[in-house]
Amino acid sequence: MTFGPFEIILILVVIALLFGAKKLPELMKGMGQGIREFKNEVKDPAAPAPGQPTQTVVSAQPAAPVTPVVDVASRQLDPVRIDPVTGAPVVNEPVVQTPGERR
Repeated sequence: MTFGPFEIILILVVIALLFGAKKLPELMKGMGQGIREFKNEVKDPAAPAPGQPTQTVVSAQPAAPVTPVVDVASRQLDPVRIDPVTGAPVVNEPVVQTPGERR
């Protein structure tokens, strides 16, 4: 489908009526900048945009040594034995909950 001169003029008149004569230069300027940025990205996608700050590489400082945190409460608990077949904790005594103990 091709547009003839009459269709193009009609589209321009509708755009002028919708946005007004004052907004048209701003719209065209924004459209031109968008097209220019698109062309620049197509030519060299690795290059930063002109308005964006460039990234700087900062050399990494060695981190402070990590000190392990030991929970005092875990030292006082009995070790839990794990069943090698099921992976579930092994319980020697039956666990019975009363209705008041349910969480």
